[in-house]
Amino acid sequence: MKHWNGQDGRPENEQTAANRAAVNRAIHLRREIEAFETRWPTPSPRGASMPGFCWIQLERQLTDLAASPTQADMVKPLISATRKLAAFKPPEMVMREILCITWVLLDENFHPGEADEQMA
Repeated sequence: MKHWNGQDGRPENEQTAANRAAVNRAIHLRREIEAFETRWPTPSPRGASMPGFCWIQLERQLTDLAASPTQADMVKPLISATRKLAAFKPPEMVMREILCITWVLLDENFHPGEADEQMA
């Protein structure tokens, strides 16, 4: 017999599994941030700041710089994923992720989906 928790209609064991998965993702994110901060301590505030820009401007510029239409189509989901977790990460970590995304988008030799086509 399944027990109902009354929160979202899912059986209690499914809700517990979903909660456990969410906690594990949060723990993983925290460890990732701690490792980053250990490797890259926060610099003194005397450093010059970068000019501010918004996520839409970043998306627009990365789309324009993308090496192919397929890579341009990747911009929105990649930036969306980065944006969702940016509030929890140090700014330098977010900047590093943006640089990695840029590297993939500018790589003319990167052809997403090509490996899938070769395996078919």
